[in-house]
Parts: sequence; structure tokens; C-alpha cells
Amino acid sequence: MTEIDELLQLVIAAQAGDRDAFDELTRRFEKTVLAIAYRRLRNWAEAAELTQDVFVQVLRKLGQLREPERFPGWIKRITVRLAINRAVRRPPELISDPQNFVTAQAERQSPVDSLLKVEDAQALRYGLNRLKDLDRQTLVAFYFEGQSLIEMSDRFASPVGTIKRRLHTARARLKDELASLQPA
Repeated sequence: MTEIDELLQLVIAAQAGDRDAFDELTRRFEKTVLAIAYRRLRNWAEAAELTQDVFVQVLRKLGQLREPERFPGWIKRITVRLAINRAVRRPPELISDPQNFVTAQAERQSPVDSLLKVEDAQALRYGLNRLKDLDRQTLVAFYFEGQSLIEMSDRFASPVGTIKRRLHTARARLKDELASLQPA
């Protein structure tokens, strides 16, 4: 039995509802479909998604294929058609300076919002100043100076576990200080 005869039997069996035959057709043509989709779309993720769409379409339309020996060309045409449709429908890719995104996302602040931020910063400074020196240094090193736990371990000559405990304790103490500033 030649490869063409074997393919013809698989297509006929798949048309008759044989799931194993369809699975075998999928296995044989998956790489071809993926390659065609990638050539058209230039994006592996989209090509993989389109490959799934192609096989769903093939499963739905396989009964309409009148000449089973033309299956390879038929599946390639389906792939090209779906790839063209996807490429036409997808929004154009824009290349933009990352700074534009920051500007676009920046919120417009009202004077009240600005005032509240200043008040929050003042309350935080006040709360930090009321803490013991070691608690304050630990919080400042981690949150304001951006030091890692390992860097803080070196700076304070303490194990990382101790630094974690100090951070936890210092945060709790700062929370208590800030709570005491809130009106009752």
C-alpha cells in the first residue's frame, strides 16, 4: 500500500466518523499547517492558535470534501484562508516609545488628591520618626533604599531570618504609630 493510498483511506475513514483516522490526519498535517500559519502571521502563538482553528474547521467540513485524494491541498487552502482572515482582522501593531505609555497612564490629580498625598507622606515621616532607631533603619533600608534582604543582612550583620523578623515587627510598630494619628 502506497502512502497516497494510506492517506486516501484515512480521509475516507475520517469522513465516515472514525476519530482515530482523524487524529492520525491531524498528527500528519499539524506541522505543515503550523508552518503555513507561521509564514503568514509571523507569530508562533497566533500560528498555534490558528492551527487549532484549522483542524476544527477541517473536522466540521470534512464531509464536504468530494475528492479525498485532494485532502493535502484542501487543508493548505483552509490554512491560508484562515491566516489571511486573521491577519486582516487583527489590529495593527504599533511601535511606540515606552515613555508614551507612562504619560498616557499618568492620572490627572486634583488639588485635593495632591494635598492628601502630602498629608500621608507627612504622617509616614512622623510615624517613622517615632520608631526606635533599628526599626526605622530597617524599614528605610528595605522600602526607601530598595535593599534586598541579603544586602540588609550584610549591612546589619544579622542573618536573613532576623532581618525578616525585624521587618515584620517594624511594620507592625509603624502601623500602630499611624493608627494613633487617626482621629477616633
